[in-house]
Amino acid sequence: MSAAANRSVTNRASGLVVPLVLIVVGEAAFRAGYLQGDVLAAPSRIFLAFIAALRDGTLLAATKDTMITTFGGLALGGLIGLALGVMLGSFARLDRLLAVPIEIARPIPSVALVPIAMVVAGFGYSMEIAIVGFAAAWPVLITTRSAIAEIEPRLIEVARVLRLGWIATIFKILLPASLPRIFVGFRLAAGIALIVSVTVEIAANPIGLGHAIMMAQQSLQPALMLAMLVWIGVVGFAMNGVLIFLQQRLFGRAALAGDPP
Repeated sequence: MSAAANRSVTNRASGLVVPLVLIVVGEAAFRAGYLQGDVLAAPSRIFLAFIAALRDGTLLAATKDTMITTFGGLALGGLIGLALGVMLGSFARLDRLLAVPIEIARPIPSVALVPIAMVVAGFGYSMEIAIVGFAAAWPVLITTRSAIAEIEPRLIEVARVLRLGWIATIFKILLPASLPRIFVGFRLAAGIALIVSVTVEIAANPIGLGHAIMMAQQSLQPALMLAMLVWIGVVGFAMNGVLIFLQQRLFGRAALAGDPP
């Protein structure tokens, strides 16, 4: 095994130290009677509740619903954000024209759109995908606009010399040069999509992991509620890990450009 691979394994192993310590301390505190209540549960009970939910299909069904809305909204928002980002980054005049409307719309909490989305689409996937798409579009739009606007001017000159049309310039010059940074925005959007999806399920939509958390809380099952909560964190961690792997495989060292810490 190479030195780089050894360092990677060591770093990942060290990242497990704090969670393991918290689990051990939490279990000991419950067994000693220092922690108790209707909203808390020992790690061992949380694990047993997780296994039970996995066996009876509750966990998988809720995860499926949340993943459908997360990836559906991510695809919708990603495409909209990419298209608008390319247009705004390519045309400075259009960017100035839409700067105020975008900066007014961007801070609007996506959950605030729930009443409107419910009137238009009702409950279910469509409503949630629309809200998640709204939230996921902004990171992609902002990173794409910035990446396109900061492309080396000589690349644009090459396109003019080759007499490429606007569409050809986008797909042959602009997007290939901007993809590493755009992918960073997509990674940020993926995390936001999962957060918003679960939040909408908690607030209004009776499906998915968010709704499962609410049902466990209302039925006074803190172990199941916390098991669902931990599972959401694991799902988000796995999503980010897959995206980081793809980013490094696709772009190599260029993947580090503009990458958030």
